[in-house]
This record gives sequence, structure tokens and C-alpha cells, in this order.
Amino acid sequence: MAEIKIPKATAKRLPLYYRYLNFLNDADKKKVSSTELSEAVKVDSATIRRDFSYFGALGKRGYGYDVNDLLNFFKKILNQDRLTNVALVGVGNLGHALLNYNFRQTNSIRISAAFDNNEAITGTIQSGVPIYPMVELVEQLKDQQIDIAILTVPNPAAQDVTNQLVEAGVRGILNFTPLRLSVPDHVRVQNVDLANELQTLIYFLDHYEKGDKPGGEDVTLKFDN
Repeated sequence: MAEIKIPKATAKRLPLYYRYLNFLNDADKKKVSSTELSEAVKVDSATIRRDFSYFGALGKRGYGYDVNDLLNFFKKILNQDRLTNVALVGVGNLGHALLNYNFRQTNSIRISAAFDNNEAITGTIQSGVPIYPMVELVEQLKDQQIDIAILTVPNPAAQDVTNQLVEAGVRGILNFTPLRLSVPDHVRVQNVDLANELQTLIYFLDHYEKGDKPGGEDVTLKFDN
């Protein structure tokens, strides 16, 4: 498949489209319009058409999009036709929740190894995933050829563990700590700060008038005098 460069905002929306297309396919729906997609995924139809346009003619004027064809196309774009093994580093409360979840909504991603310092759980299997001691992190990641990791360790250990992940050849880190990690240019970090997202939501609720859309050109802010 030829290399296609698309905006990051578009790339972030592709899994959303793919998930909804799966719902449509399961419901045996044969075609869908950009308007129907817009109502379902809460992205305006013009944005959807622009996103799809980066990949060529995916639909037909007056017909819409063939659900099966579109699903198969995004399956290849998102590498959903192959299994990706992921490591979980840190098996505390959040780590346990991720193990129990283990990406059950997709058949293409699996937590296949987890790591922790807690001797009470290392050497055991939790939710079908083996838990290794941290001292085996680099060795196991190399042996299992895992290059994506989820980081849920305590803040003081985050950068040191990240350095070990880089040493092991990890190329992508989903970072659940509030710290901004220092990594080489070839390593991509996706930050998931739950507290920050909740604070942002509270701010929008407190300061935006009903009907305003954060991120739009014009907003109405409310301030106490």
C-alpha cells in the first residue's frame, strides 16, 4: 500500500470511523452516507468527507459509502488485520483495570506481558497475562519483540522505566502518568492524563455558555465580577 500523509487530527478520527463501521457491518447494513456517519460519531459531515478524501475515491456521489469496502479499507490502514502485542508496565489499580479490559473490543490488540515490582503478583498470571518482575523488563520485551508499552507506574519511576523501554527497543508508549517523558526522536509518546481531561471538562462546563463548542472560532466566556 502506498504511503499516505494525513493530518494528525484525521489520524485520530480513523479508529472512531472504523469502530462505527464495525457496528454497521454487524447490523448487516450495506451502505452509509457521510450524514449518517456524522450523526453517529459526532463529527460534521464535511470533516468526514475531507478525511476520507485523503485516501482517494472511497464513496460514490448519490450512493454514499459501501460499508464492507470501507471497513476492509480501514482495516488495512489501521493494521487491524494483524495482531499487535503490547506490554503493560505497572500493575496497580489502573494497571489491573487495563488487564481486565485487555482491549476486548478489538481482535487486533492484546496485552501479552505485564511487569511490576510487587512480588505478590510477579510470576502469576492475571486475566490471562503473565506478570514479570521489573528486572526482566528489557530482556522480555526484546525476546517477545514487543515495541509498544502502556505505562502506569508511579510518577517517580516513570522516566527511569521509560529509559528501559527505549533500551528494549520500544517505539511507542501510551503514558498514563502526568509526567512528560523525555524520549529519542524515533519514539512516540501518547499522553493520557485523566485528571487533566476531567479538569478541562469542568472548565468548559463552568466557562462556556450552552451551545458554544470549545475549539470553535467564537465562544462566550462567563466570569464573576
